[in-house]
Amino acid sequence: MAISKTHLILVVLLPLIGSLIAGLFGKKIGRTASHSVTILGVAASSALSMYVLWQLMQGAAVFNENLYNWLTAGSISVDVGFMVDKLTAMMMVVVTFVSLLVHIYTIGYMADDDGYTRFFSYISLFTFSMLMLVMSNNFMQLFFGWEAVGLVSYLLIGFWYKKPTAVFANLKAFMVNRVGDFGFLLGIAGVLYWVGTLDYVTAFANTDAIKNATVEILPGHVWSIPTVICICLFIGAMGKSAQVPLHVWLPDSMEGPTPISALIHAATMVTAGIFMVARMSPLFELSTTALSFVLFIGATGAFWTGLIGMVQNDIKRVVAYSTLSQLGYMTVALGVSAYSAAVYHLMTHAFFKALLFLGAGSVIIGMHHEQDMFKMGGLRKYMPITHITMWLGTLALVAMPFFSGYYSKDTIIVAAELHAHANPGDMIAQYGMWAVILGTFVTSFYSFRLLYLTFFGEERFRHAQADHGHAHDDHGHGAHEPHESPWVVTVPLVLLGIASVVIGYFTAGPMLFGDFFTGSIHVLQENNVVAKIAEEFHGPVAFALHGFMTLPFWLAFLGFATATLLYIIKPELRTGVVRALAAPIKVLQRKFYMDDLWIGGLAGGSLKLGQGSNLIDSRVIDGAVNGSVSLTGMVAAMARKVQSGYLYHYAFAMILGLIALLAMANHYWQ
Repeated sequence: MAISKTHLILVVLLPLIGSLIAGLFGKKIGRTASHSVTILGVAASSALSMYVLWQLMQGAAVFNENLYNWLTAGSISVDVGFMVDKLTAMMMVVVTFVSLLVHIYTIGYMADDDGYTRFFSYISLFTFSMLMLVMSNNFMQLFFGWEAVGLVSYLLIGFWYKKPTAVFANLKAFMVNRVGDFGFLLGIAGVLYWVGTLDYVTAFANTDAIKNATVEILPGHVWSIPTVICICLFIGAMGKSAQVPLHVWLPDSMEGPTPISALIHAATMVTAGIFMVARMSPLFELSTTALSFVLFIGATGAFWTGLIGMVQNDIKRVVAYSTLSQLGYMTVALGVSAYSAAVYHLMTHAFFKALLFLGAGSVIIGMHHEQDMFKMGGLRKYMPITHITMWLGTLALVAMPFFSGYYSKDTIIVAAELHAHANPGDMIAQYGMWAVILGTFVTSFYSFRLLYLTFFGEERFRHAQADHGHAHDDHGHGAHEPHESPWVVTVPLVLLGIASVVIGYFTAGPMLFGDFFTGSIHVLQENNVVAKIAEEFHGPVAFALHGFMTLPFWLAFLGFATATLLYIIKPELRTGVVRALAAPIKVLQRKFYMDDLWIGGLAGGSLKLGQGSNLIDSRVIDGAVNGSVSLTGMVAAMARKVQSGYLYHYAFAMILGLIALLAMANHYWQ
């Protein structure tokens, strides 16, 4: 059984074809034809991706073949090709399946939008770009997909281009990602310079050539070449996967339509960095320094960005900060060499986080584009399907045993604990362990806070309507009762809800603790913490039951209990808590002042530098130019006075000159 090259080409091209048809001819063929052609393209791509994964699980050989030679320069060849192993196939299924559900969901969510066909063109183009990224067999094609998803995300975040906040958000995302992409490009250049190839398999096979090699970047400072390459590559991942301090773009990207939040910022684009590091595991295993750097960055994101989510009132922003925190968990797994746990959490997270984003979008539809949770409340009786599916997504997110998120998240926590115990003197290892453990309380608190403010308690939307005198909102809708969303919205919610419950139970054994990723991911034996966890794995039921006896579970329960007390049982206590914690709450509301640093500091500093350059240009350079012009004019004016035009004036000047020359000659001869 062999994987068909034709099938793989179709997987990539079908979403592209749908995008081109909807984008170029959408106005002529109409809305129905536009969404039909893109949905059919992505559906066929998803079906073929599932078939490819099934073939690999049945023993098909890994597909690695160049399809087209783009250019050759000396010994360097840049090709377009595919490398499809189980890691790639899993990503193909996740990307295309979630994208398919988002396409269907979009029919309902964007029904009243003027840019309907353009939106479908963009999301289908994004699917193509992401597939090119994950299926690539070389660094140059990886970079093409990397930049393509960045470009399309720019278009999607700023989709409502007449909205100033959306324009600012997409520019912010674009600029912050340029910082990460510069590091990523340096990493690729390092691979080409020191390893001499852009092909994955060849580069990984030649890692021994750079294993102990060093380079003196600054005089007197010697660095390991693998460390330089891996840190540069990971800086790219920091931008794309929104790791501290390059995370500031993701919460603002909520200005885009909600389907984008689910597609780009939950399931696909932000996980590209996680996938990339896992794919580069043969390189990262050469550098403990790079792995420690990855662990530190991931731990910081896992805990500290989650804290910001505890004080957000916008329903989408709470889920956005949850995404930042969960990406931190995945990065921690990468830093402790638990690559399989990282990509497994990537998969489970894609389903339950897409569910939470789409559920939030369903609430926004039902509330006619209201996103403030303090203007909601009591929606469970109006939106029963959305309510139940949001509960399922939340239980998966907080790692409730037996739910999909438990199997992946608990494995990451245990891997961090094993790494910390194996390195008792390593402060970064200890920091990583406690960050992911304490993060379980934070995740639980903001997750149940969202549920309680949205679906339980007093129906505060009535007060909001009364305060506005039943006026129309910004979208032209009058005040009315909330309502459940149409079937094109609720069906994707139900399917994602089912996946959030059962997928971990059926896949944890083979994918986490079996040989699923063998050959795709390379881990040194002494670093293989997942193999140590596998020794204690006795099936999904026993693994889940054990979870009820662990510290992370009880911390999550404490987060649930705290949220229940403050938002259901005794909400009047919140006033005292807010007053007592006013100072740290202000810091969290200001997002640890990171936006101030980026916008007021780096961006503002660049602006001031530009203004300073303009001052130098206008005062110094223009002054010098204008001054030389004035000096020339002055000299010319004086020269004009000397040039009288009378012969006797010139004769007199010549006699004076001759006397001066004779005097100088006489002095010289003596």
